[in-house]
Amino acid sequence: MMMTPQICRWHVFPTNTELAQAAVQAILDAARQAIAARGRFDIVLAGGTTPRIVYEMLKDKDADWAYWHVWYGDERCLPPDDPERNSLMASQAWLNHVPIPVSQHHPIPAERGSVEGAAAYSAELAGVGTFDLVLLGMGEDGHTASLFPGHTWDHNPPTPAIPVRHAPKPPPERVSLSASRLSDARQVIFLVTGAGKRNAVQHWKGTGYMPVKAITPAAGVDVYLDATADAQA
Repeated sequence: MMMTPQICRWHVFPTNTELAQAAVQAILDAARQAIAARGRFDIVLAGGTTPRIVYEMLKDKDADWAYWHVWYGDERCLPPDDPERNSLMASQAWLNHVPIPVSQHHPIPAERGSVEGAAAYSAELAGVGTFDLVLLGMGEDGHTASLFPGHTWDHNPPTPAIPVRHAPKPPPERVSLSASRLSDARQVIFLVTGAGKRNAVQHWKGTGYMPVKAITPAAGVDVYLDATADAQA
């Protein structure tokens, strides 16, 4: 399979807290630049433990929240109030505490099922240009968002969101932004923590192909690692 080479910049932080603080500063800087240049800031959120820490820090920061538009990289096909939903986690940790207009919070309607949810989110994203900032994580198998090894990461012709069935971790049905749509971004930051990710980081730095390598924005990606996830540690 041919792919665009991914440009990676690796950043290692001694602790999760320092990694999260750096991520918060990068997000706020990106927001200021985007709002100054284009009058809005389009950010894509990741789920997981490390992003939650970042979101909890963001809720106490000052920002021009009225210009933020919040999107999601993926979502589980569960009811909106299910504690496993990424949108619920982000709302509880951050979004419920800041004055981002409700109309500018764009959760994935994954409760409608993977096919219908992906179609609806693709339609909502049809008029949205390049994302300003995409936040992503990585699983121990090298997956990112809900793009898993051995699965389709893009449709042909491309659609912004794709249905995911038979995911190797529960729940099996999900909606994910495609690799090409996640790559259509001015800035991409991966947040990777924990010793369990070390082997995947080593493979990422090697020659093997894995979902995280399919995210190929023109500006490259920044990978924020804590010391335990660093393959060189």
